[in-house]
Amino acid sequence: MFRRRFRACRCVTCITPNHDIPYGVNEGNDFCQQELDPKQNPVAHCWSEQTHHKRKFCNVCRKRLEDSSLSSHCEICEYFVHAECQDFALADCKENATYLPGKELSLVHHEHHWREGNLPNGSKCAACKKVCGSFECLSGFRCEWCGLTSHAVCRKTVSSLYPECQFGNLQPIYLPPHAVSIPRTEVPMEAIIGVQVRRKETLSPRSTSEEFSSGECKYRENEDYVHSREKKDKEDRDEECIKVYDGNNSIKRRIFRTITVSRLATTEHILTQALRAFHITKDPSSFYLTDLYATNEMLLSDPSPVQSLTRREGKRPAVFLRFHDSNSGEVRVYPGKLQVSQPFCTIQVNAESTITDLIREALIKFGLENLRPEDFRLSEILLDRGVTERVLGREEKPWDIMKALSKDSIRQMELMRFYLQMKEDPHGPNLALFVGNLPPSLSQKTYETILIDFLGRENKFSSIGPIYYEYGSMVITYADAKKAVRALYTLRESSYEEKQLLVMLLPNIEPRMVPGGVKPLLVFVNVKSGGCQGLELITSFRKLLNPYQVFDLDNGGPLPGLYVFRHIKDYKILVCGGDGTIGWVLQCLDNVGQDSECSSPPCAIVPLGTGNDLARVLRWGPGYTGGEDPLNLLRDVIDAEEIRLDRWTVVFHPEDKGGEDKATQHNSTGCRKRKVTTTVNSSTSEEVSSVMVMNNYFGIGIDADLCLDFHNAREENPNKFNSRLHNKSVYVKMGLRKMVGRKMCKDLQREIRLEVDGKLVDLPPVEGIIILNILSWGSGANPWGVEKEEQFQKPNHWDGMLEVVGVTGVVHLGQIQSGMRSAMRIAQGGHIKIHIHADMPVQVDGEPWVQAPCDVVVLKSALKATMLKKTKMKRRNTEPNISNPELSKSHATD
Repeated sequence: MFRRRFRACRCVTCITPNHDIPYGVNEGNDFCQQELDPKQNPVAHCWSEQTHHKRKFCNVCRKRLEDSSLSSHCEICEYFVHAECQDFALADCKENATYLPGKELSLVHHEHHWREGNLPNGSKCAACKKVCGSFECLSGFRCEWCGLTSHAVCRKTVSSLYPECQFGNLQPIYLPPHAVSIPRTEVPMEAIIGVQVRRKETLSPRSTSEEFSSGECKYRENEDYVHSREKKDKEDRDEECIKVYDGNNSIKRRIFRTITVSRLATTEHILTQALRAFHITKDPSSFYLTDLYATNEMLLSDPSPVQSLTRREGKRPAVFLRFHDSNSGEVRVYPGKLQVSQPFCTIQVNAESTITDLIREALIKFGLENLRPEDFRLSEILLDRGVTERVLGREEKPWDIMKALSKDSIRQMELMRFYLQMKEDPHGPNLALFVGNLPPSLSQKTYETILIDFLGRENKFSSIGPIYYEYGSMVITYADAKKAVRALYTLRESSYEEKQLLVMLLPNIEPRMVPGGVKPLLVFVNVKSGGCQGLELITSFRKLLNPYQVFDLDNGGPLPGLYVFRHIKDYKILVCGGDGTIGWVLQCLDNVGQDSECSSPPCAIVPLGTGNDLARVLRWGPGYTGGEDPLNLLRDVIDAEEIRLDRWTVVFHPEDKGGEDKATQHNSTGCRKRKVTTTVNSSTSEEVSSVMVMNNYFGIGIDADLCLDFHNAREENPNKFNSRLHNKSVYVKMGLRKMVGRKMCKDLQREIRLEVDGKLVDLPPVEGIIILNILSWGSGANPWGVEKEEQFQKPNHWDGMLEVVGVTGVVHLGQIQSGMRSAMRIAQGGHIKIHIHADMPVQVDGEPWVQAPCDVVVLKSALKATMLKKTKMKRRNTEPNISNPELSKSHATD
C-alpha cells in the first residue's frame, strides 16, 4: 500500500518549526495556521476539563495527544491541546454572536471558519472529492460552521467554489451568529452559556507570567535541581540547560522556561531559542539577554557566553529576556468590527503620543478620516489564556503601555493588541441576568428586597421581570453593562437560606435577523439523565450548532432558554432526557407561553432516561447509547413531522363536592403540581387541592408502589443509579420482594370507585389500575395490547381518549413488561373520576407519592403540546455543504 511521506515545515510563523507536513504541500502560512487571522476578532476558547483523547492531535505543537497524557479541548470548536500547550492556544474560537444594529439581513455574508486537523473519519475534500485528513499527523481543514472539509492545497479552491458559509445541512435549524447580540463585557464564555467554571481564577484577568505553565518545561525555585543522570547526559552531549525569565513578574513568582543549547552556542542562538521558548515572533533585534545571577544583570556580550554564565550551587544558569528601551516604535491597531478592508494598520508612536493621537491616525489609515475621533475608543486586549479587555483613557500613552508590558512579561506584550471600537456599544447597554434558587411563591417586592440586600443600592437593576414565581426565578435587566457585571459576580457568590444563587448572563436574539425558512432549534440537555450521557451530547451539540442555542438544564432549567427564544415566532425544541425531563420542559412552556411569540413549539426527544416511553411512541428509540452520530440526530429533527399530544389535568381533592368544578377552574394554569386553597360554606376551614398535568400515564396501586420504592432508593443513593441496566435491575429486585412481602394494594377494587364519562365501572379483582394516554408504559410495554375489540376504539395519543387497564399483581406486571400478556382492559373515555377510600400509592408520569383518601378527576387539559415524530425515511446521502431541500410536513395518521 502506498504510504505518504512527510518532510519538515520551516514556516517562519510556526510555533513548532519542524512539524511534519506531506510532501507536495507548499511551505508558508497557507498551510501552517498558527497565526491568528488578523481580520478575525479574538474569541476565547471554552476549555473542558483535562482528560484523555484518542487519535487526536494538538493544534499548538501538532503532536499526537497520547492516551497516557492529559489534554483539553474547546467546548465550542474542534481545538485540541496538550495540558502543557494550553497557554499557547490561539484565541480563535468561532464567533457565535456577531449581530450589528442597522445591518440588513441581505447584506450579511458569512465566511468559512477554517480549523486545521482532527477531521471526522472518512472526510472528503469538497474540491477534489478525495479523502482528506489523517490519523498520522495534523492535516486537512474543516469549516467550524458548515462542516466543509478540504486538503490544505485545495482550501483556496474550496473558498472560491463556496465563498459564503451556509451552515451546511443544519442550516434549517441553525441559529445564525448575526442574529445573536452580546454587549461587550469581561464575562467569559463559560458564564454565558452555562458551562461550569472549573477554575474560578479564570474569571479574572491574570498576567501571563503568573499563569505561565508548560508541563515538564516549567520549574519553580524550590524545585530547581538537576538529577545526576540528567546532568551526566547533558555533559555527554556537551549541552547546557538554561533557565529563561521573560519579565519582572516571572522573577517575582519564580516561574520560567528552560532551553537546551550547546556549550559553544552563540549569543544570537541563545536569544533565538529564548524567543522561541516564549513563542515570540517579533524582530529579534528588539531584544537582548542578561546574566540573571551576575552583578547588576550583566549583558550577554561574549560570542560564546554559556561557559561564562554565573552559576549558583544546585541551580541551573539563568538568563533574563529583555526588550530594548527606546523612545519610539511602532504599534498595530486592529479595526475590530469596523467595516474596513484593512486587517490592521501600523502606526509610528513616540513617548509623547497619546491614545487620542493613535485613534486619529488609525481613522486616517483606515480611510475613516471623516468620522469624529471622539466617537471612538481604543481597547487594550490581552490574548492571555482567554481574552481580557481594558478600555484605555484618552491621555494614556501607547508606547508607555508597550514598555510597561515588556518589563512585566515579554510574552504578555506579544499577546497584547490595540482594538479600535465605536465608543457606544453597538449591541446596546441592556443586559439581562437570570437569577434562580430563591424561595418560590414570594411577592415581587420581597424578591426585590432580597436582591437589593445582596447588591446594594449602587448596583440596583433597572427593571425586574418576568418573575417565575413557582420556581423562585426571575430576570433582572441593567442599562449599565458595568453594573450588570458587578451584579453577576456579586450574586454568584451569594446564597439565600443555605442555597447558592444561580446567575447567568443571557444573550439577546434579534428575530428579524433569522432568515426565512429557518426554524432555530432550542436544545435542552439534562446532563444527569441516563448515566450522565448528556455531558457528551451537550459538547457535541455546542460544536455542531450555535452554543447560544444549547442549554444545560442543570443551570436554571428550561426557563433561561425559553426566555432567550421568546421573540422568535417559529422554532423547534430538542429535549435530551427522560420522560420527566420532557414533562419539565412542557410545564415551563405552559407557564411562559403567553409571553412568547411561539406558544407551542414542536418538541423532539433524545431519550436519556430509563423508561423513555414517550420517546418510544414518537419513534426516537428506547434510549441513547452513545454510539449514535449527533449530526444524524439533528438531521432527524429536521426531517421529523409534527404531531399533537393530548395532555390531561389530574386534580386531587379531599372531598368530592366541588372537585370537578375546581379542576375545570384550574385546568389551564399550566402547573405541574399546585396546591389550591378554597373556603367551604364561608367558614374558616381550608381544603387543599393538588393539580397536575399528565402527559403519559397515571397509576394507582402496585405499579405506583414499585415506582415509589424505586424513587426513595434513588433519593437515598443517587450516585448508584447511573445506568439504565442498573435501574431496571433494581426494579426487578423490588418486584420480587413485593411478591413475598406484605401486599399493600391487595383487593384494590374495594378501595376505589371508578367513573368513566359519568358511568360507574365495575372493577374486577386487581392490585392496580393504569390510565394510559400513550401506548407505552414501563420501558416500552403496551398494557392495552394490539387485539381489536368492538367495544373499544383503536387508541392513540391525539384522539381525546384515555385507556384504563388493570393489573392483578407483580407477576402480571412482569408478564406485561416481557410482552407475554396484556393488561385487563377496563374502560375507555375522556373524563375519569376516581374516589380513593384509603391511603394509596399513586404516580403521575413517574412521580410517585402516597395519596390520602380523596377524589381524583382526570379531564382533558386546555394546554396543548406539539411533538415531533421521527420519520421512517432512510438517511439521505448528502454532502455537508448542500442545504436540505424544503421539508414537507404532515400530521401522522397511524
